[in-house]
Amino acid sequence: MLKSIPNLPSREEKPRTKGLTMVMDKGLSQRELEDMVSVAGEYIDMVKFGFGTALVTPNIAQKISFLQQNGIKPYLGGTLFEAYIARNMFDDYQKLLNKLGLEMAEVSDGTLEMHHDIKCDYISRLAKQVTVISEVGSKQAGVVIPNSDWVSMMKSELEAGSWKVIAEAREGGNIGIYKSDHSANTELIDDIMQNLSMDDVLWEAPLKNQQAWFINLLGANVNLGNIAPNEVIALESLRLGLRGDTFFQYLK
Repeated sequence: MLKSIPNLPSREEKPRTKGLTMVMDKGLSQRELEDMVSVAGEYIDMVKFGFGTALVTPNIAQKISFLQQNGIKPYLGGTLFEAYIARNMFDDYQKLLNKLGLEMAEVSDGTLEMHHDIKCDYISRLAKQVTVISEVGSKQAGVVIPNSDWVSMMKSELEAGSWKVIAEAREGGNIGIYKSDHSANTELIDDIMQNLSMDDVLWEAPLKNQQAWFINLLGANVNLGNIAPNEVIALESLRLGLRGDTFFQYLK
């Protein structure tokens, strides 16, 4: 990366443990994926094949191999995990991970109602096979989870073996850690910040104003997810204070 001016924040080199960028792939072609990586691969840590798209993507194995060869961790959307669990097919899900050569898996319960102890058991079992990233929060607009439960579930999932916990926002950015108008649910976020290490939390932030809000709050090395493929370079510019929304963040 070219740095020709002073007072830019430092960014960890890959493989990073913080300052992560997770991209949401909702159906990129192989060529689109290759184009994205050619321009922004340095800034992408993970690619999630959104919801259940992996099952209907004809060249999924080729995409997975390409990403791994370029130092990017691919994984299947949590909704696909839930679809297997709803059919009592956990063993088949594990076999799918092995078949695809995946080294990361997401455990979520955003759509399927699941007792939290059972979810943590799935995390523990999968953590023996792959790196687990788990998601807390419902995808249903009418479901209200008390802040204390958010914090408790995040802590429990980290203890069960999750590498990072994702704070749910859905790809629309209007659920969970955000309000229906896409603004931040500041009380919830503050409670999470007071009780967990920020290195352990990945905030879903699909919209630019949400990305800028977190960068201004937590700095360049905040973990952000559900980033659109064509927004990776723009996000990195935000992280470095090279857009108006974060311009004064690092100036002395």
